[in-house]
Amino acid sequence: MTAPTEAGGLTPEQSAADVADFEQEFVATSGKTPLVIKLLVAATFVVILNETIMINAIPTLMADFKIDERAAQWLSTVFMLTMAAVIPLTGWFLQRVSTRTAYKVAMATFCAGTALAAVAPSFEILLAGRVVQAGGTAVMMPLLMTTLMTVVAESDRGRVMGQVTLAISVAPALGPAVSGVILELGSWRLIFVFVLPIAALVALAGLRQLENVGEAEVSKVSWLSVVLAASGFATLVYGLSEIGNGSAGTVTTLVIVGAALVAAFVGYQLRLQRTDAPLLDLRTLKHRTYAVSLLLMSAAFMAFLGSMILLPLYLQNIRQLTELQTGLLVMPGGLAMGLLGPQVGKLYDRFGSRPLVIPGSIGMVVALGVLSRIDLDTPYWLILATHVVLMACLAAIFTPVFTMGLGDLPMNLYSHGSSLLGTLQQVAGAIGTAALIVVLQNRKEHLEAGGSTASEAFVGGLQWAFVVGAVIGVVVIVLALMLPSRVETPEGAPVGH
Repeated sequence: MTAPTEAGGLTPEQSAADVADFEQEFVATSGKTPLVIKLLVAATFVVILNETIMINAIPTLMADFKIDERAAQWLSTVFMLTMAAVIPLTGWFLQRVSTRTAYKVAMATFCAGTALAAVAPSFEILLAGRVVQAGGTAVMMPLLMTTLMTVVAESDRGRVMGQVTLAISVAPALGPAVSGVILELGSWRLIFVFVLPIAALVALAGLRQLENVGEAEVSKVSWLSVVLAASGFATLVYGLSEIGNGSAGTVTTLVIVGAALVAAFVGYQLRLQRTDAPLLDLRTLKHRTYAVSLLLMSAAFMAFLGSMILLPLYLQNIRQLTELQTGLLVMPGGLAMGLLGPQVGKLYDRFGSRPLVIPGSIGMVVALGVLSRIDLDTPYWLILATHVVLMACLAAIFTPVFTMGLGDLPMNLYSHGSSLLGTLQQVAGAIGTAALIVVLQNRKEHLEAGGSTASEAFVGGLQWAFVVGAVIGVVVIVLALMLPSRVETPEGAPVGH
């Protein structure tokens, strides 16, 4: 039996009988995770780990390259922005090439970027290496999500999506911990030296076992759409990151131009939809649960990744912890998210989303509120416990929302839905990171001008930044209340039962 083409979508030529046969073929996967998913999860974990692996190295990089916090955080921001620019292209790319070819391109690109970053003689070259790394990572996320929605039985998607949470959510959470251990051994270059052989081994192991899912088909790509998306999102986030640093006129111009380019991208996609040739099919937004899930995940990632960059700065700059100590302190939170992911998926299959997402979003706001009261001598146990609670609450949010959002779409929109979700997730994370750093620095400068010591000013800025994260979390609560407990697929079968 041939799987549906178009990266999980259906060609017009396939009959209803073909669809029924295809779905029946994969009902046997219930209770088991297909090998193709296990291989893609392993590879995705390795590449996404690098999204946040540089966070713990920021103080060292600031000293080595003589740059400030705002410049250093671009090592994480540029990674997310590159993913946001490339992911819209993956919907088309995954239709054009086979699963194995997409996997080869993604892993080869990632390994090339890792090697470049390891030998980077300057900060600019290091940034370039991060861009290449992110290009490979951007292909892996939609490849994994689209394949999962294609080959996993509907009743089992919550459990399998819980395992996927390890790659999509836990890897960023563990990034600072892994880098903390590595940095204890030597230079920040060891981070890339450590990652490169692991990525190469995972790539080779995957190619030995990976099988193609679906069939490739030739289609055109709208390069104007690519340019509009890349330039629009990059300009918008750069403008937001310059708030409080550049002149008001320049910042306003950047934000307006970025927003206009994004609006032009959206308008152009709507036009291309008339000929069924959009780079990113926005008809996914006509599905209410998917649209709400998209907004919720974007808001959650703004608070999640924005807050993640704050703790290492505080622990190392104010509490004088080493990179290893910092990594060990935040590691339990990442492990909690990893252990809870599959269990949350099983609970979602049984009870639906609301009993998980609503308490999880409320708990996230409470945890961020507690972190906003951090001062110069907050007990470490309280920081650790609060971070674990925050990660556990995020696990309760991410798995059900990912599953419900994509499960609300027909099969022909899976690749576009996963691409749009990945794009806005990265843009939101970049905006959240830039916004919270701006809040921290502006408040710190204001307090220093008022006579506060450097440490007191930094903590004051940190508190305000966490408050902003909590406010974003309130948006997540509101959106969680708008989600149904379950969704119906276009074929009428409930997702999760």
